[in-house]
Amino acid sequence: MVSNSIDIEGILSQLTLEEKVSLTAGKDFWHTVAIPRVGIPTLKVSDGPNGARGGKFFDGTPAACFPNGVCLAASFNTDLVEQVGKALGQDIKSKNAHVLLGPTLNIHRSVLGGRSFEAYSEDPLLSGKMTAAYVRGLQSEKVAATPKHYVCNEQEFERLSISSEVTDRALREIYLSPFEIAIRESDPWALMTSYNRVNGTYASEHPNTLKKILREEWGFDGLVMSDWTGVYSTADAINNTLDLEMPGPSRWRADKLLKAVKDGQVSEETITESVRRLLQLFVKVGRFEDPTDPLTTPEQGINKPEHAALIRRAAGEGIVLLKNENDALPISTDSVKSIAVFGPSAVKPIAMGGGSAHVRAHYVITPLEGIQKAAGPKVKVTYMQGATTNKNVPLFEQTVETPTGKIGTQIEYFKLNSFHEAPFKVDVFPSARWINIEKPEGIESNIMSVRATAVYTAPVSGIYIIGVCIQGQGRLLLNGKELITGNITFKPGEMLGEHKYELRREVSLEANKKYTVAVELSVQKEEEWAGFQFGIQEPLDHDAIAKAAALAAESDIAIVFTGLTDEWESEGFDRENMDFSGNQVELVEAVAKFNKRTIVVNNTGSPVTLPFLPRIQALLQAWYPGQECGNSIADILFGKTNPSGKLPTTFPHRLEDTPAFLNFPGENGKVLYGEGIFVGMRYYEKLNLDVAFPFGFGLSYTTFELGNVSISSTKVSSEKDLPITVSVHVKNTGAMDGAEAVQVYVRDVVSSLVRPIKELKAFAKIQVQAGQTQKVEISLDKHAFGYWDDKKYTWIAEAGDFEVLVGTSSQHIHGKAAVTLTNNIEWLF
Repeated sequence: MVSNSIDIEGILSQLTLEEKVSLTAGKDFWHTVAIPRVGIPTLKVSDGPNGARGGKFFDGTPAACFPNGVCLAASFNTDLVEQVGKALGQDIKSKNAHVLLGPTLNIHRSVLGGRSFEAYSEDPLLSGKMTAAYVRGLQSEKVAATPKHYVCNEQEFERLSISSEVTDRALREIYLSPFEIAIRESDPWALMTSYNRVNGTYASEHPNTLKKILREEWGFDGLVMSDWTGVYSTADAINNTLDLEMPGPSRWRADKLLKAVKDGQVSEETITESVRRLLQLFVKVGRFEDPTDPLTTPEQGINKPEHAALIRRAAGEGIVLLKNENDALPISTDSVKSIAVFGPSAVKPIAMGGGSAHVRAHYVITPLEGIQKAAGPKVKVTYMQGATTNKNVPLFEQTVETPTGKIGTQIEYFKLNSFHEAPFKVDVFPSARWINIEKPEGIESNIMSVRATAVYTAPVSGIYIIGVCIQGQGRLLLNGKELITGNITFKPGEMLGEHKYELRREVSLEANKKYTVAVELSVQKEEEWAGFQFGIQEPLDHDAIAKAAALAAESDIAIVFTGLTDEWESEGFDRENMDFSGNQVELVEAVAKFNKRTIVVNNTGSPVTLPFLPRIQALLQAWYPGQECGNSIADILFGKTNPSGKLPTTFPHRLEDTPAFLNFPGENGKVLYGEGIFVGMRYYEKLNLDVAFPFGFGLSYTTFELGNVSISSTKVSSEKDLPITVSVHVKNTGAMDGAEAVQVYVRDVVSSLVRPIKELKAFAKIQVQAGQTQKVEISLDKHAFGYWDDKKYTWIAEAGDFEVLVGTSSQHIHGKAAVTLTNNIEWLF
């Protein structure tokens, strides 16, 4: 899709070698280099997968906050995800950007993976189908998608250097497969490599995964860019078709690449090819026709009602009803007179995870707000926090003001390493955190000093904890007196894990008195990464759980909100265990003991242990649902939306049962993908392990009955006989309209190589009115029957018998049919 009106070859012919080299690396953190002499403008990229963050890493221009990847995957609705992609494309353009750095489609290899919430699933087919839908929607708005991170980036531990040791078969069937599906079905215009090594070689310079598989076998002709600072060589990276080093200024190209050409390590034609792909991307996103200069045009935060409605619907479709004993849900306002709501996340909603997936949302509806609105004036709704969940002290946000009385934290910029002269720039940030990606406009040098000041009014007298995370040389002052000093150094790309380096001090504060808290930081080198965040923990109520239990006892229904915030699930670090943080479990147990109709709503992006499960009536897995968080949850609780979400990842009973338990996160610079192709459901079924909730599982407020399974052909002799059509009638046997995700699994009855018990090969979401029946038809092509033969170096659908299994989860199969392949079918892409 390259416009005939733009003469790319003519532009290339006018470029000098030096200009071509400059185009192979970014200008700065978010922009490519412009060459006005030949009419090449700058291109702007933006995070992230669930929102258009724009040109600031923290507290940027407000954006629509969509549900996270795993929540979208739980919808099992590709049409819906395509609509989300289209809406994201519209929002990206409001930030004057042309490329969205997403989606994330790495596999949920371990339940502890720090970015699992951002990715879709443990299953490669579901991941690939969701990615393809997202990409189609996004690129329909002439905004480029950048599926990431290619490839085998399933953890944050030592992500800049660790080598993922993986067999060729597992690489093909599990980890490359989502990317292959996305390329085959949606033609993404760009792709981002990962930081890590794959079998010893960095992904950004890998001759097998990049040049051979991606370019030669799959025929991918889009732009390949690095993750930020994820380039480790000059010649090897560009020779293996890594087109764009990000961010700028360049660390590995520029003069180094010119020297490599001079020394004969890189040909000018190789550089020209990379620039050609960059210019083709310019054409695809309409950059040559767009006069807007993203470097000077202000970003916009446009809160569109249609986006809010889509977010609410998408989150509602992704929420999974895991338990509903005695019809505890939905809540009827005719019979219920009082509801007790507990948990910090009921009023501080967990709408998104941390890192590149974090945006400054236009707003976030709290669950308490959603419940109060849905319950109406006749139902008494009472809230009590009951537990704590935070890893760090809570960040200063809207609870503080600047020295001049504005809401937020004042940020002052000083030249060099001195705080004695007047600041040359003063900003106000919504929260008390800063990173030197956020240099003020017009400032090129990284050498500066920064002071952040927050004026805090203590609500009660008592012992408080002040905490700060500092990257670089800095200190924290309380009322002008030094309280904490710090000097911590991170590698590039590791700063998002700074939570574990928090420095704390206890202080005694008096009620209603104002206190000035300031952090001073000096950046002393151009290449130095620097930043900070700080806040305060107010005195804790040690009787909170007992008070919660008393409130629960006098209420008709108790709703406990549990979850993990972006302090626990984020880019930059992995989880240490599957447990809830703080004393959330104790809160649920205490409430459930005194209220038999206890409902738990869980906001996590990955599985957690559920020790209280036998003692609660209902459980909703609400993931990170975006800015309509409270409304989408209330819609499910009160029956406005009939739950239809399905688990895109298995919930095991305990960490020790998981496939990667013995080989995560690795040691001595390597992580062994020792489970091979047996990831997620494939592993649990092969070992016949009981799990808390299986892949694909999810309840509804209605019931469905699946009829007999039929297929269009029971014998396949060649690829010409494919695809075959699987048909099944779905009847809604309940009293409420609802949707069901019909899942098609394929079992190879006898195989030359070891295969999983069954594999998900297709699915379809269907809406069925109460008492009605709908026919579902799903196609299966050669990919539904094949496996990767590493000895023959080919995909093969082996001659023999197969079972086509149709169900509503991996463990709830309602019917099956048989098909026989009379001959082998082999292919490469």
